[in-house]
Amino acid sequence: MSAEDDLSRDAFLDGQIHVFQPKRGYRAGVDPVLLAAATPARSGQTVLELGCGAGVASLCLHARVAGLSLTGVEVQPFYAALAQRNAVENGADMTVCVADLRDLPQDIRARSFDHVIANPPYYERARSTASEDEGRDIALAGETPLATWVDVAARRLAPKGYLTMIQKADRLPELLCALEGRLGSVRVRAVQPRVGRVAELVLVQARKSGRAGFVLEPPLIMHQGLRHERDGESYAENVLKILRSGADLPWSR
Repeated sequence: MSAEDDLSRDAFLDGQIHVFQPKRGYRAGVDPVLLAAATPARSGQTVLELGCGAGVASLCLHARVAGLSLTGVEVQPFYAALAQRNAVENGADMTVCVADLRDLPQDIRARSFDHVIANPPYYERARSTASEDEGRDIALAGETPLATWVDVAARRLAPKGYLTMIQKADRLPELLCALEGRLGSVRVRAVQPRVGRVAELVLVQARKSGRAGFVLEPPLIMHQGLRHERDGESYAENVLKILRSGADLPWSR
């Protein structure tokens, strides 16, 4: 476990939450913030985050929606401890357990949740180069198939509950195949760096017992302009509202 000097205390949502993270290794960026923004949770609901890391996605969701009951599952004890510490630091009703999602504790397997959220590793272990930092390596390159993430999420969802995930765009076919027969009412939103650029990420939502047809949402364009032309931030106005003010990213009705 890293010493205190190896941690940084980082602000998200313009300081609405503060999160301890390792200075080296896996560090949360905008991806968990987008995941939280795309989760249509309401006060009083329950949320399970699979692979919660230091807890950034759940805590961003907590900052936007008061009164949530949050549960995090994290396979790495160090990150799980950070997530629990961060939950206390930010006054969130969040319990974090150390577990492999393929072997959840009985108390979690006995529950159902209104929402399951996840930011699974973006790369398959067999196709990725190992990082020198073990924590970063586990976070970015996983051995657990996406189909297992979806299956575990589906089993833990309450009737009509929502799964919301963020993943690399090139793994969308794999993710859609995993959803087939498990969850319905699938929606996909591409996340593009700029207009005219290929999407690097996708946000995917599906519903337990959902029967609506597939919806391809308008893309989220992260930056203004066709290219990077100046130093400093160039986020689009709606993206700034998400990253700075904790605004939601609504799905079409």
